[in-house]
This record gives sequence, C-alpha cells and structure tokens, in this order.
Amino acid sequence: MKLLLAMPILLPLVTALVMVTFRERLAVQRGLALGASLLQFAVAVALLARVYAGGILTFQTGGWAAPFGITLVADLLSAVMVAATALIGLTTSIYSLGSIDRERERFFFHPLMQLLLVGINGAFLTGDLFNLYVWFEVMLISSFVLLALGGSPRQLEGSVKYVTINLLSSAIFLSAVGTLYGVAGTLNMADLSARLPMIEQRNLLSVVAVLLLVTFGVKAAIFPLFFWLPASYHTPPVAVSAIFAGLLTKVGVYAIMRVFTTVFTGPESEAIFRILLWIAPLTMVVGVLGAAAQYDVRKLLSFHIVSQIGYMLFAIAIQSPLAIAGGLFYIVHNIVAKTSLFYIIGIVRHKAGAFQLKKIGGLYSTEPLLAALFLVSALALAGIPPLSGFWAKLMVIRAGLESGHYFVTAAALVVSLLTLFSMTKIWNEAFWKDDPGVVSATDEAQGGGRTALLYLPVVMLCGVIIFFGLSFEPVYELSARAAGQLLDVEGYRNAVLGGGL
Repeated sequence: MKLLLAMPILLPLVTALVMVTFRERLAVQRGLALGASLLQFAVAVALLARVYAGGILTFQTGGWAAPFGITLVADLLSAVMVAATALIGLTTSIYSLGSIDRERERFFFHPLMQLLLVGINGAFLTGDLFNLYVWFEVMLISSFVLLALGGSPRQLEGSVKYVTINLLSSAIFLSAVGTLYGVAGTLNMADLSARLPMIEQRNLLSVVAVLLLVTFGVKAAIFPLFFWLPASYHTPPVAVSAIFAGLLTKVGVYAIMRVFTTVFTGPESEAIFRILLWIAPLTMVVGVLGAAAQYDVRKLLSFHIVSQIGYMLFAIAIQSPLAIAGGLFYIVHNIVAKTSLFYIIGIVRHKAGAFQLKKIGGLYSTEPLLAALFLVSALALAGIPPLSGFWAKLMVIRAGLESGHYFVTAAALVVSLLTLFSMTKIWNEAFWKDDPGVVSATDEAQGGGRTALLYLPVVMLCGVIIFFGLSFEPVYELSARAAGQLLDVEGYRNAVLGGGL
C-alpha cells in the first residue's frame, strides 16, 4: 500500500527520466507517454478504490514518523483529484499524438508533460505545507517550459506574464510558510491543525492566512488575481492549453479547500470564508462577462475557467457537508468538461483553419460528430440537465439557499444563463452559420489517423460527462463521503499522526 500511495508521483517521474534518454527516438517517447498514462490511470483508480474501502492512507517517507518526515496522505478528496488528473493525463497523451509537431517533441514535450503530472499529483498527496510549495514549483517550472515551447512571440509574451505572477506568488507562499513555521514549529498539516488553536499570536496567524489565500488565489485565478490566465492560456498548442485549463487552477482550489478546512480551523478560516463569499460572485461575473466579449474561442474558454472557479469558491465558503460535496463534484465535472471543450476547439482549428469565430462556420453540416460532442460538453458546462454540470450546480446552489446566501446564489444562477449564452455564441458562429470561406483546413487535418487521435479523447470525456449525469447517485455518495472525511479534521489528524499505515 505504501508503494500504491507513492506511485502517482514515481511513475511519471521515472517515465520522464527514461524519456530524456530517447530524444531522437520520438516513437519511443510517444509509446512511453501513452503506456505510462494508462498505467497511471490504473494506479489512480486502484488508489481511489483502496481509500474508499479502507479509509485514509498515509506514508512516512524514510521511516521518519510524522510530523518530522515527509508525509504523503491520500484521503478521498486527494484520491479523487489524483484520479481526475490521471484521466486528463491519459486523454492529453492521446490527443498529443495527433496534434503536437515533431519539433516540440524533440525538445522534450512528452517528458515535460510527465513532470507536470508529477507536480500536480505531489500537490494533491502531500501532507505538509513546505512540500506543497515544492510541488507548486515543480508545476511552475514544467508548465512554464510547456507554455514557451515553440518560441513564437505570442507564446513568449504569454509565458512572461504567466511566470512573473506565479514567481511572485511563490515568494509570498514561501514567506507565509516561513512565518508559520516560526510561530508553530511545524509545517505538517495534521500537526498544524492540533497546534494552531493554542497559538496566542492570532494576528500573525491572520496575516499568514491572508498570504496563503493570495498565493492559492493566484494559482486558482480568483478575482482580482486572474488577469494572467486569459493573457497566457490561449498561446500554446491546444494540448497544453487543455491540460492547463483542466488541472492547474484546480490545484489552487484544492489548496484553498485543504488548508482552510484542515489546517486553519479557528477564526482565521472563518474570516477567509467571509472573504471568499465576496470574491466568489465577483470571480463568476467578471469571468463570464470577459468570455461574452471574446471572439477568439480560446480566449472565450479561458475567461470561462475564471468564471467557473467562482462556483468552487462559493462551495468552499459555505463549508456545509452538502456544499463541500457539491464543490468537489463541481471541480471534477469542470475538469472533464473544460478539457473536452479545449480539445474540441483544437479539432475546430484543424477542420476550419482558425480560432476566430468570425472566420469559421458550417461545421454542423460537415462535422456532425464534432457538433454533437461540442453540445455535450458545452451544455454540461452551462449546467443543462441531465448532464454532470446540472447536478454539480444544483448541489452548490441548494447549499447556498440552505445557508441563506441568497445574493451569491442569485449571482450563480445569472452567471449560468450567461454561460449558456457564451456556449450558444460558439455554436451559432462555428457550427450553425454558413462557412464564410475566409480560411481553409490546416494540413494536420488531412491525416485520418491523426484526426482519430483527436476525436478519441473527446469521446472519452463526453462519455464521462454523460455517465456522471445519468449515474448521479453513486457520484453523489462518493462526493458526500469525501466531504465528510475532509470536515473530520480529527480523523485526518489521527490517520497522519497515529502511526500511518
């Protein structure tokens, strides 16, 4: 079981190291990427099943007992996020085989993608704040290179904005971690949950809490710290944009959920939740209005990443079991739907030759399968029944009504309508109207085998969307159990500090 807990980190790490030795043998790199992704998905499912059946798993590396050693922890929240990461890693590996050019592959695209998964899985499984910082840096380094890989002026401009704001957030994170260690004498999250209530310097803890919120807020692209995302996510190849859109901001949301539920359990967390109740509707509204103004479909979807984060923040701020369950379901649903939509716009680019909605059209008649897949993903994002997004939004909105947060709930409902408007805009421009004939299909669209590799990941994710929508009861049960486990801070503390496995 110890190996199972470490495998989501070790597998992509070892795969990346092996790939580096095959720089000129691209077929070997592709095979390793696909094989490793399949294995990682199997490991993630096994880990989720083990945690679901047996409770929280912990692993004290090097034989050092917590809180002195490096701790890995998998509760249901972590296990679900690792499973979602494995799914997106697998689909992106397949999509990359049909979309990434040989030059990027020669410059280590596939190893960098594996290293990105190392950082993401490490962030989900770590049991202490310093190693959360370390995994954030692994993500930052690999994501920065992936963003800049290709070296076009537009990519470099987006990369500079991305890395500058994220380096600043890393400095803030390190300052907060150092201050917290000076006050509490530990950075193990379970140990902190026991020690922080006894700390007398409450004002200093409040400062640390705000610094952590800023750090995680930058990663999650919350209002007003989101501006870097729509300025950079539209610049790299679609395969890179898709995995960024699906996973990177969710790591920030996960960190907010974990730290302000497990670590800070006193007045500091209550103050953060009050702040989030203001930030959540602003994030929703600003993101969806930014999306409504766009005609570059990549920028449109990038703004929608911001908007959807607001629903997750709202769920975290409420802190009821239903809200946390709904927030987790919403995170997983959004990971799947948003990644699928980015894959789809990549296919649109291959088939129609452009990302600008004014320059394309007629895809409903020429690409009916693509049109159907877009409808599934877009309507799920907008929250139309019976797809996954409907149940996720219903849980969050019901939790908002039960907790008496009527203003934020009303904002969430209005933003859902505006999201539907944006998705309808893409449908009308790209699929429904006649092709203006401004551009032609790209060369990459000509190969039938490559096109099939683009469609397969979309079909897989749309299948997940439909399954979540039609099988709501087991998905809800899993989300509810994960929420109960997250809110049971004493149970988490006992699992980590009580001898591990």
